[in-house]
Amino acid sequence: MALTGGTEPRVRRAAVNLFADKGFHGTGIRELAQAANLSSASLYHYMGTKEDLLAGIMRDALTRLLDAAGEIAGSTADPRARLAKLVALHVCTHALRPAETQVVDNEVRSLSEPARHEVVRLRDAYEEQWALAISDGMAAGRFVAGDPGVTRRALLEMCSGVARWYSPHGALSLDDLAAQYAALALRALGCVDRASGADLATAGEIVARVWGLPS
Repeated sequence: MALTGGTEPRVRRAAVNLFADKGFHGTGIRELAQAANLSSASLYHYMGTKEDLLAGIMRDALTRLLDAAGEIAGSTADPRARLAKLVALHVCTHALRPAETQVVDNEVRSLSEPARHEVVRLRDAYEEQWALAISDGMAAGRFVAGDPGVTRRALLEMCSGVARWYSPHGALSLDDLAAQYAALALRALGCVDRASGADLATAGEIVARVWGLPS
């Protein structure tokens, strides 16, 4: 059942925070209802099952990432610029939406079929944009990777880790952090060129738009 009115963001926000902090299985219905300022009976009425709520959160976050990655893919044919933008997208999203991204990264195993199948399909479609950027760069002689799949997974893990430690009060701005990660990713693929500021700024604008954040 769809959530309605002002209840939806309140329930989603409470669930995202609790699932990120305590895990899906570690979060009880009673504490979820309390965090959302609802009775347990009302919570069931609005959200369906707890798994329905988890699957909805994960589908929403992955759809936003996939839409953004598709926009990046259509913005440039240059695989170097494309990969740099994808890195900036991933870093900025994990820095600005750490709870949602940690739920997506950690809780796929908590889903049963067919919800897991749909979430994995979205995740794989997102990662395919990274795979295409890497393979296009290798075909053009811009990138070198012994095993492109291993390289892709390593880069994604590197960027995802930002969700665990990033603070807006740190020494680096998020733009500078994204630029450093993009440079690391390109060097890992044997590319000495640096991503342009315009490339990374475009990625930041896309992140802000797909998440409804101030740009």
